[in-house]
Amino acid sequence: QVQLVESGGGSVQPGGSLRLSCAASGFSFSSYGMSWFRQAPGKERELVATISAIGTTANYVDSVKGRFTISKDNAKNTVYLQMNSLKPEDTAVYYCSTAMVARRFWGQGTQVTVSS
Repeated sequence: QVQLVESGGGSVQPGGSLRLSCAASGFSFSSYGMSWFRQAPGKERELVATISAIGTTANYVDSVKGRFTISKDNAKNTVYLQMNSLKPEDTAVYYCSTAMVARRFWGQGTQVTVSS
């Protein structure tokens, strides 16, 4: 079955960096695009970044452009989210996700807290 396991979250001061990882299993990872979403307290889950199946095309929500980078290692079945210049408004639970056969799959999420 599809499994997505995030790691790398934590607490960091404004301006700091974190690198999130998502280990995938149970499907042909190199055949599917991947996404990172986030959900802040009291807010709806939002799409942060997406990457194509072979990792050549990435898209970002405007609020993270120039600060976050999504990447995909098909040899390791892992997708990453490098987050630089973090701001308090980036505080949220971050989820990796993929969609197939009209269904979206989610990991359990990893907490990112940006605070001084």
